[in-house]
Amino acid sequence: MTSTRPEPSELARRIVDLFSDRQAEDVTLLDIRQVASFTDYFVIASAQNQRHVRALIDAVDNDLAREGIKALHKEGDADSGWVLIDFGDVIAHIFTPEERAFYNLEGLWTRAGVSAVRFQ
Repeated sequence: MTSTRPEPSELARRIVDLFSDRQAEDVTLLDIRQVASFTDYFVIASAQNQRHVRALIDAVDNDLAREGIKALHKEGDADSGWVLIDFGDVIAHIFTPEERAFYNLEGLWTRAGVSAVRFQ
């Protein structure tokens, strides 16, 4: 277990890798440092179904906890089709495809001038 928290960009990439390793779909990283004061990065991913949402939550919780990194806050649950996991400088969003289309976070933030990096 590490005692130092990684840089926000490193943590964001770690979450991208965790999601990708667990077959999350359309994993996207948004660098929102220039337009938001509440966080630096969003990592957004789609899960195939509610069970997959749960598996992604567990992977992030368990793998990062082993590295000494714990979420500050969570909102939503697998049954709702949307979960937000707040690590302070990085916020991870897990959606079912329907909820992701409904909330359209990438569309909202790209209109504010944020570029999206997709990993799949």
